[in-house]
Amino acid sequence: MSRIIETIDVDVPVRVAYDQWTQFESFPRFMDGVDRVAQLDDTTLEWTATIAGVRKSWRARILEQRPDEVVSWRSIDGARNDGMVRFESMSPRRSRIHLELDVEPEGPIEKAGDALGLVERQVKGDLEHFRDFIEANGRATGGWREVVTSGSRAGVTSGTRGGRSSAS
Repeated sequence: MSRIIETIDVDVPVRVAYDQWTQFESFPRFMDGVDRVAQLDDTTLEWTATIAGVRKSWRARILEQRPDEVVSWRSIDGARNDGMVRFESMSPRRSRIHLELDVEPEGPIEKAGDALGLVERQVKGDLEHFRDFIEANGRATGGWREVVTSGSRAGVTSGTRGGRSSAS
C-alpha cells in the first residue's frame, strides 16, 4: 500500500474550492491522470485513470462529506483507491487543500513506478492543475453541498453533482 499526502494552497474562497471538487465528472478537464469519472448516484463514482502509464478502473463510495470541510471515499470494486480531501480556509480569498490517498500498486510495472515516485508526482501535478483551473475560473462549475456520513446522505442539496448545472 502506498500513502500519498499532498497539500496545495489556492487563491479562491474555501466554498469555491470545495464546490469544484464535488464536480467529479469535471476532473478530466484539469487532471491529466483522470480519464473519466461517472457519477452513478449521490455516493457512488466510477473512475478510469492512467497513472504511471497504466490504465486503472474502480468504483468508489463516498463515506463522509461535509460542505467546505471534507470528502472521504473508499474503493468498493477494482483498483484500490481510498482517500480524503480536507479544505481549510486561510482567508476569505485563500484556501488550503489537504489530500491523503492510499493506493495499492499491482504487478511489477506499477510497483516499480510507485517506487520511483511516479504516482506521487502524478497526484501532485493533478492538484496543481486543479489549482490553475479553479483560479483561472474564479468560481466553481457547480456545487453539491449535501452532507454524507458512512455512505448515506442527510441534508439539503444545493446545486448538483457532476457539473450538470451551475452552483447556486
